[in-house]
Amino acid sequence: MSEDLRIYICTRDGDLVGACRGAHGWSAQPVLRGAWVQCVTADGPRVLAGTRDQGLFLSDDAGAGWERVELSEPAVFSVAISAADGTLYAGTEPSRLFASADGREWTELEVLQRIPSRDRWSFPPRPWTHHVHAIAPAPADANTLLVGIELGGLMYTDDGGASFSDHRPGAKRDTHHVAWHPRADGLAYQAAGDGTARSSDGGRTWHAVDDGRDLGYCWALALDPADPDRWYASAASGPGAAHRGRHARGRLYRCDRETWTRLNLPTETMPYALVVTATHVIAGMADGQLLCSEDHGDGWTDTGVQVGPLGAMAAASGLSR
Repeated sequence: MSEDLRIYICTRDGDLVGACRGAHGWSAQPVLRGAWVQCVTADGPRVLAGTRDQGLFLSDDAGAGWERVELSEPAVFSVAISAADGTLYAGTEPSRLFASADGREWTELEVLQRIPSRDRWSFPPRPWTHHVHAIAPAPADANTLLVGIELGGLMYTDDGGASFSDHRPGAKRDTHHVAWHPRADGLAYQAAGDGTARSSDGGRTWHAVDDGRDLGYCWALALDPADPDRWYASAASGPGAAHRGRHARGRLYRCDRETWTRLNLPTETMPYALVVTATHVIAGMADGQLLCSEDHGDGWTDTGVQVGPLGAMAAASGLSR
């Protein structure tokens, strides 16, 4: 039986679109309009969306209804939900990290502000500021968390945020996305402006994995849940090529063990967001097209979904089971 699949897509027009794959193909419709959503995560029917200037929106019914959550910093650049204990996280600009057990009451993990390198964090297009661009709770340990600062490095805690280490040895500095393998204990992966990296010791130390990839500015990241040695990343020649909306240009790569291979997409548009499930690889293209592969990226079909310029994407599978 094919899996039910729902994908949440942040458009550059500020809407959140829900795209579903069912027995009769794909369909899509807006689930949240005009909120200037720029990041999203989902865990079953729970959806958490971060906005440019309105804090958070939380849904407990797969986007049918929403509750707005105000934070002391309204510009939310990253969100996450812990698979270990359900804790919700939000990262903002300037770089602050917030956590909540229920999505209503939020607490800042203030120790992030005391990391020694804090005064050197800076986002190049706006050098007076910076933001938390990636949050990755470990899937089996509620106390372990990776936090990526753009631009500042990859930070680590194993005590639930009571303390944070500074940038992890061997990790890339310009963190864009970080993820843990859901089944292989201690494996974590990173896509960054300065390449890709992997950790096999629970995020403490990292090593670069760049062989075979001819473009260095990496953006989207996704993992094969069945194979810890297979993961995917998109890349461009630089930020100018990657972030031009519908005119962005880039490539998609698959890593098997330690070597990258370019995948042949039917377009040169930048693959701006990725989702990998047990049976599908979904590439959200910068121009809003949604492509699907059922053979690990060797072949692709057009889903027929077109949402306009795309910003971010997340999936929640098996909602009807």
